[in-house]
Amino acid sequence: MAKRKTPKAKSLVAEKVTNQQLIKLQGLVKAITQTQNEIGVLSTRQHNLAHQVFEYQGALSNLQKEFKEQYGTDEISISDGKIEYNGSKSNS
Repeated sequence: MAKRKTPKAKSLVAEKVTNQQLIKLQGLVKAITQTQNEIGVLSTRQHNLAHQVFEYQGALSNLQKEFKEQYGTDEISISDGKIEYNGSKSNS
């Protein structure tokens, strides 16, 4: 076999993206990661708030039981505290 007289041509395939493309790529990946992190934070906050609502509902239920024991009814106006006995609502 004869030796090659001309040097072998270098590959024309790019080895790296441009700096601008790299910066854009890194920025997009960073934005996606931050957004996913925020979704996780919001999901945790939503869970905590739902748990808090559940606790408030339990406290309200206990207060209604207390009203029923003390006043015989748990029908209390939240605007003025008026007790409504036997379903009779005042026409104020």
